[in-house]
Amino acid sequence: MYTGIQHLHSFLSYLVLLGLLISFVAALAGWFGNKNFGDKDRKLGLLGLIPTHLQWVIGVILYFVSPLGMSNFSGEAMGDSVSRLYILEHPLTMIIAVVLITVGYARAKRQIGAGNKGFKSIAIFYGIGLILILSRIPWNAWPGN
Repeated sequence: MYTGIQHLHSFLSYLVLLGLLISFVAALAGWFGNKNFGDKDRKLGLLGLIPTHLQWVIGVILYFVSPLGMSNFSGEAMGDSVSRLYILEHPLTMIIAVVLITVGYARAKRQIGAGNKGFKSIAIFYGIGLILILSRIPWNAWPGN
């Protein structure tokens, strides 16, 4: 079970990054192009939101079934940078990123028809979330390495 969830979590990371990147670039284009934020643009924002939430749920499950997760939480593990990344830094940073992305989408969907404000919300919040995600991906364990 653990291995299957781990592979799913690894595969979904590609979808998350792709969805966030597409949503972020589209939001930047709409914001700086001074376009009106509409329902189609709101749906494009879901391209980043849905895989991110799905990845978070799989990550929480993985955290509790993994030998590197909650059961390994100790002072000794905090001294090792790799253990600290898996136990504390990666999960905490990803939770913050998911919250920011969710806030960005929630703000944007209330801005339909209000000029380019919806694009601005998605661009800023998804952009910060994407930076946080990229900063705490365990690149040494990235599929293909």
